Amino acid sequence: MSKLLIVESPSKIKPIKKYLGSDYEVMASAGHIRDLPKSKLGVDIENGFAPQYINMSDKKDLIKSLKQAAADSDEVFLATDPDREGEAISWHLAQILALDMETANRVTFNEITKSAVQAGIKVPRKIDMDLVDAQQARRVLDRIVGYKLSPFLWKKVKSGLSAGRVQTVALRLIVDREREIEKFVATEYWSVEAKLAAGRKTFISKLYGDKNGKIDLIPDEKTANDILVNLENAEYKVTDIKKGKRNKQPAPPFITSTLQQEASRKLGFTGQRTMRIAQQLYEGIELAGIGATGLITYMRTDSLRISEEARAAANKYIIGTYGDKYLPSKPRYFKTKSGAQDAHEAIRPTDVFITPDSIKNSLTSEQYKLYKLIWERFIASLMSACVQDTVNVDITANGYLFKASGYSVKFDGFTALYVEGKDEEEDKESSLPEMNVGDVLKLRDLSPNQHFTQPPARYTEPTLIKALEENGIGRPSTYAPILSNIMNRDYIEKEKKTFKPSELGKVVSDLMVKFFDKIFDVKFTANLEEKLDKIGAGDLNWTKTIADFYKDFDNYYSKAEKSLNGQKVKVPDVETDVVCEKCGRKMVIKSSRFGKFLACPGYPECKNTKPVPEDEVTQPCPKCGAKLVKRLSKKGKKFYGCSNYPNCDFASPGVPTGEVCKECGSYIINGIRGRKYCMNSECPSRKNKKEK
Repeated sequence: MSKLLIVESPSKIKPIKKYLGSDYEVMASAGHIRDLPKSKLGVDIENGFAPQYINMSDKKDLIKSLKQAAADSDEVFLATDPDREGEAISWHLAQILALDMETANRVTFNEITKSAVQAGIKVPRKIDMDLVDAQQARRVLDRIVGYKLSPFLWKKVKSGLSAGRVQTVALRLIVDREREIEKFVATEYWSVEAKLAAGRKTFISKLYGDKNGKIDLIPDEKTANDILVNLENAEYKVTDIKKGKRNKQPAPPFITSTLQQEASRKLGFTGQRTMRIAQQLYEGIELAGIGATGLITYMRTDSLRISEEARAAANKYIIGTYGDKYLPSKPRYFKTKSGAQDAHEAIRPTDVFITPDSIKNSLTSEQYKLYKLIWERFIASLMSACVQDTVNVDITANGYLFKASGYSVKFDGFTALYVEGKDEEEDKESSLPEMNVGDVLKLRDLSPNQHFTQPPARYTEPTLIKALEENGIGRPSTYAPILSNIMNRDYIEKEKKTFKPSELGKVVSDLMVKFFDKIFDVKFTANLEEKLDKIGAGDLNWTKTIADFYKDFDNYYSKAEKSLNGQKVKVPDVETDVVCEKCGRKMVIKSSRFGKFLACPGYPECKNTKPVPEDEVTQPCPKCGAKLVKRLSKKGKKFYGCSNYPNCDFASPGVPTGEVCKECGSYIINGIRGRKYCMNSECPSRKNKKEK
C-alpha cells in the first residue's frame, strides 16, 4: 500500500522519510494552506462568526501537488506540529484533500527521532476538533480586534498603525511601567559599612542596628556622621557566629518562556531568533556520520514533564561523566504550573549522548549555542543540589550591631555544569575569614555611603516575557510575535536592552485604554486566554465565547467612534538639542519608512532635514576624520556614512577598523558577525576568497 504523510516543514521530510522507509511518501504543507482573506474581515459576524477561509494564493501549486499525491495514495496521514496551530493546519488539509473526518489519520511526534516517529505512526487518531475550535476562536478574535481597531487608529492617529488583542496589552504594561518611572520621586538614604580585619584577611560588615533594635533607615548624611562620631575608638568584637548549610536546587528544564528569557540573558538572542533556531534543532540537522537528526523535543510548551526514558538516559550520562554523588538519592520532579496546557514534555535534547561539542562542526554558531544551553539546562536539572556552608557573624561596637555573611561551596553539584542567569543584580556574598566568638577585630575603614531609592526597572525582553507569562497573557507560541509586532510598529524602542515606549506608543496605548479599557485589561485578557484553553478542552463553545466578547467590544467601538467624531490625536514630536542651522529652531525627530531623521519644526516654511546623530561609532571617518553615523539607504539597508555629507561621500556597509588593506590600500571594515574584510569589492583579497 502507498501511504502519504504530510508534515508542516520541508526540513522534516528527509529524517522522517528515513525513519518510515520506502512505503511512505512524505510531503510538507509549509505551514498554513488556508487562511482568512487579507482584503476583508473574512468573518461573518451575523452568522455565528463563521470564518471565511480561502486557499492561500502562493500555495496554489503545492495544493495541486498535495491533492494529486493524496489521490494516488491508499492512506493519508497528517503529521503537522503537535499543538493547536498544527491541529488546525491538519484540519485545513483534511478539508482541502476531502479526507474523511471520522478516519484516524492524525499523527503527532513530540520529537523527530526514529523511536518517536515510528511509535507515533502506529497510533493515529482523529483530528481533535476541540483544539481546532480553540485555534479558530483565537484567529477570529484577533482578526476582529485587528481589522476593527487598526483602521480606527489610521483615522484617529496616522496610517500604517495596528492594534492587537494581546500586543496592545503588552504595550500597556510597558507604558504603565514608564509612567511609574516618570512619577517616581527618589528618596535619599545612607548606610554605614565597616571594613574589618581578622588576621590578614579583610571583609565588609554592614551596620544593622543599635541598642534600640534594627535601624530601618539612616535618612541623611548628618545622622550617618553622628553614628561615625559615636563609633570613634570603638572596639569591634565578634558576639555571635551562626554556621549552617543550604542546598541550592537547579532550575527546571526549559519551557518556551524560560528558554526565550535565558537565551536573551546569556546569548543576547531575541525571542524570534531563539524560536527560529529552536525550530531548526527540532526539525532536524544533518549531522556528520549520523544523517538528519532532530536534536530537541518540541519547543512550544509550558510543561515541565519529562519522560522516564529521557530521565534514565540523563541519569546514566550524569553517573558516567560526573560520578554517583552528582545524582540525587531521590529523582527530582518539577511541578508544572496550574493553567498550563501540559500537552508536551519540557524542552530537552532527544538524545543526551549527542553532546554539544560532539556535533559542533555540524551546527552553525547560533545552533551550537542554543543546543548547548538546552542540553546543559536539562542535564543540570536532574543533578544533585549544590551544597553550601554558610556563616553569619554578629559584631558589636559601642552599642551598634554590624552583620556580615558569607558562604563556601562544600559540593558543587549541578553548578559544575550550569548556573541559571539572573535579571537583576544580587547582593554578592564573599567568603569570610575564620573567626571565633570573643575575637576583637581591627577596623581598617569606616565609611558612610549615600543611596537613593530606585524607580521600578524598565522591562527587558526576559522580564517582559516573564510578566506576560505570570499574568496569563498569550501562550508559548505568541511571546516572540508580540514583541516583534510592537517593535516593528515603532511603539517601543530599545535603550540599553530595556524597552522604552515611544511617543507614538504612548498615544496608541492611551487611546486604546481610554476607549477600550476592559478589552485591554490584563485580567480580562488572561481570563480570555483561560476560556480559549477551555474551548480546547471541550468545556466551552467557541462561537458563544466570541459572541460574548463581541457584544462588549462592539459597544466600546461605537462609543469611541462617536466620542472622537472625526478628531485626530496628535503624536508629540520629540525635541532634540540639535539646532536647525537655517532658522535656529530646535529640530525634532520624525519617522519615515526609511527610519528616523531630524526635521525642522518650522515646516513648511523651513524644510531642513538631516540624519539623526545617533548610533555614532568611535572610529572616525577614514576620509576626513568627521564622525560616522548609521544610516538607511532608500531600500532600507543599513550603512555607515560620514556626518559631513555631502562634503564627504564616505559610505560603508560596515564599521571601519582603522586598518588599511595591504592588497589595494582601501579600508578594512567589520562586517556581520565581526568578520573583517576589505570594503573594496574589486580587491584581490576578496576575489581570492571567492575563488577558494
